[in-house]
Amino acid sequence: MKTIGLLGGMSWESTLEYYRIINRRVQRLLGGLHSAEILLYSLDFHQIEILQRANEWQRLSVIMVQGARRLQDAGADFLVLATNTMHKLADDIESNLSIPLLHIADATAAEIRKQGLNRIGLLGTRFTMEEDFYRGRLTGRHDLEVMLPKQEDRDLIHGVIYGELCRGVVRGDSEREFYRIISELSRAGAQGIILGCTELSMLVKPAGYAIPLFDTTEIHARRAAESALETSD
Repeated sequence: MKTIGLLGGMSWESTLEYYRIINRRVQRLLGGLHSAEILLYSLDFHQIEILQRANEWQRLSVIMVQGARRLQDAGADFLVLATNTMHKLADDIESNLSIPLLHIADATAAEIRKQGLNRIGLLGTRFTMEEDFYRGRLTGRHDLEVMLPKQEDRDLIHGVIYGELCRGVVRGDSEREFYRIISELSRAGAQGIILGCTELSMLVKPAGYAIPLFDTTEIHARRAAESALETSD
């Protein structure tokens, strides 16, 4: 079994889910009392969020690379970055490591393609929805057409993520707003919806939706477990 290097804390709420999903998947695949071999380095999200708001991405890059190197030096065989937004720095991280990074957008796109879909709605932080590091990878590498909510809904989604979900707060009125947003994207032609923030599964559940939802936390964590059990040729 390979050792997973899990870089988390962004937020710890979703990192907790990664740990649960990875271990549950390994146990299901191997049976018995098996669990995953995981090295976890969890960052202080308060510091991360301040630098995000200040657009201090170079400073964030230094922090992320340092965290990734700690996991590599401790013996991780590959890296899992337990966040969508901070994949903005995936290239910086990869260029400073000798171990591979399991990219969350690649794992998600593979699941979408398995279902034969190509027009997909994307929900996430403002960074994930509006910048090219995520959408560009989905379109350029995986030939997906990505749809976004309207501007005021992107602002609402971003606010709910940072103001509520990252603090462990789940509100019924926010859930209803997300239902409306997803329904509007579906009516506009989206064949599925990417829950492109690792906290969104706390709020948005597949039950009650006619459209497929792609939970990036579940997909990424499950793929990490499977990767840990793959043998080299």
